[in-house]
Amino acid sequence: MTTEPPPDGAAPGGHGPRPLDRRSPLPLWAQLFDDLRRRMAAGAFTDEFPAEHRLTGEYAVSRHTVREALRKLRADGLVIAERGRASRLDTRRIQQPLGSLYSLFRELEGQGVEQRSEVLRLERTADGTIAGHLGLVPDAPLVVLERLRLADGEPLAHDTAYLPAEIAEPLLEADFGHTSLYGELSRRCSVKVTGGRERIQPFLPDVRQAWLLGLADREAAFAIERLGRAGERPVEWRETVVRGDRFTFVAEWSDDSRNVALAPRAAAPSPDGYPSSASCPSA
Repeated sequence: MTTEPPPDGAAPGGHGPRPLDRRSPLPLWAQLFDDLRRRMAAGAFTDEFPAEHRLTGEYAVSRHTVREALRKLRADGLVIAERGRASRLDTRRIQQPLGSLYSLFRELEGQGVEQRSEVLRLERTADGTIAGHLGLVPDAPLVVLERLRLADGEPLAHDTAYLPAEIAEPLLEADFGHTSLYGELSRRCSVKVTGGRERIQPFLPDVRQAWLLGLADREAAFAIERLGRAGERPVEWRETVVRGDRFTFVAEWSDDSRNVALAPRAAAPSPDGYPSSASCPSA
């Protein structure tokens, strides 16, 4: 079995690269992925993760091979890669509970993560489809709040919330740079979100969303659709795209728990647009 010698005399152990076996049935990108994980475990790359051109030289492989290995590292939440910035190890992953009432703002702050938002849009609008989700007539006026959510200064989620203008008009005067939608909705509009439903699924962001979130081409994320209610009244329709490499959903369950259920893709939707077998009462 023949292997390539490590470049520049690098030893096959420790922090340095190990040679890849071109006769192995394991693809080169998978071998590279395994060796980079070994080096991470040994304490390498704590200051900065090597750039693509450095890895192609160290392992004598093509850029395509390197990109496949890096794609897998990002998908597994081990490396953060953003446009215009050097890649680095991902040492913090945000955890989000399922099946409970939550606010992303409060969850981030509670985990010691600095949360702020860039407001991309805050205005009156109209959308017949969104109005339908909220149980309104098609031309009902809405308030839309579109934000890029940042955690410790790095993009985490692209978030767009729609609310009936008749209750949410005062939100047009709010500063959402460092505050929660639910907090402002309660304080300014005397409306408290008490529950709702969500649907979470893998999603391939469009070009604009990928650019906003700093994702590589064709890198998947989570898509979340949420219907928030105050009592029985729908008051919020939200569409969120979350970086999969920085976000983990966590569910606690027991033998009598019915909070979280898997919904077949072909399940019949309920009146609010969710599969009838899916139940995730969070807001």
